[in-house]
Amino acid sequence: MTTHDEPAGFGPGTLLPALPEDWERCLAVAAHPDDIEYGTASAVARWTARGKRVTYLLATRGEAGIDGLHPDEAGPLREAEERAGAREVGVDTVEFLDHRDGIVEYGPALRRDIVRAIRRHRPEVLVTGARTVRMIGGMVNQADHRAVGLAALDAARDAGNRWVFPELADEGLEPWGGVRFVCFAGAERPTHGVDVSGEPLERGIASLAAHAEYTKGLGAAAFEPRPFLTWVARQGGPALGVEAAVLFDVYPLAFEGPPPWER
Repeated sequence: MTTHDEPAGFGPGTLLPALPEDWERCLAVAAHPDDIEYGTASAVARWTARGKRVTYLLATRGEAGIDGLHPDEAGPLREAEERAGAREVGVDTVEFLDHRDGIVEYGPALRRDIVRAIRRHRPEVLVTGARTVRMIGGMVNQADHRAVGLAALDAARDAGNRWVFPELADEGLEPWGGVRFVCFAGAERPTHGVDVSGEPLERGIASLAAHAEYTKGLGAAAFEPRPFLTWVARQGGPALGVEAAVLFDVYPLAFEGPPPWER
């Protein structure tokens, strides 16, 4: 696995490596309902079809996401759509942290909440959204996304340290240092990919389609998940040498194999 201490080495005609799949449990952490569905859900569909367990953790209920709908109404609507979208890709556990949509703050409270979920679900892989200001395609990333992405990365390491948030031990949550790598979707410089050609992409499309009321609330009644997600996945496919792919920037938390000085 390429690490950020080594040159990526990807030039014209060079393929990205596939994300390792020798694991059993994944936790997907996102800021809002629908964040996971813009691509990552297709990878989730591939993993659940192969017997892996994926759990969703949402920092907010997306209550500030529809201008024409009061948060008290938008939150439950978006929560229901997220659960429906998760079912389309084989995910039956969706949890919400109830941070306030639009003003999620990076800090100990958010990190502690994510650590709590990591210790409870004990994932080997953590998937989240880009934590950088600039995303793939040069788009400017949203503030909540940046806060949650960075907090997820830090929480993956915090979860294994019993002296960080020691109060969680009183809840019966022992340290979990088993997160092997954190994967950022939508990153400007991806390092790995997941082949989602065929059925995984179809299920990912169905997952995003479950957010129909939300996209209508944005005034995007003409938005169609199929052409959008197909285009995105086919843009990523050549980087992996396949028809369709979801790309991630992967941060290993431990060396895979011998450390660099012994290779």
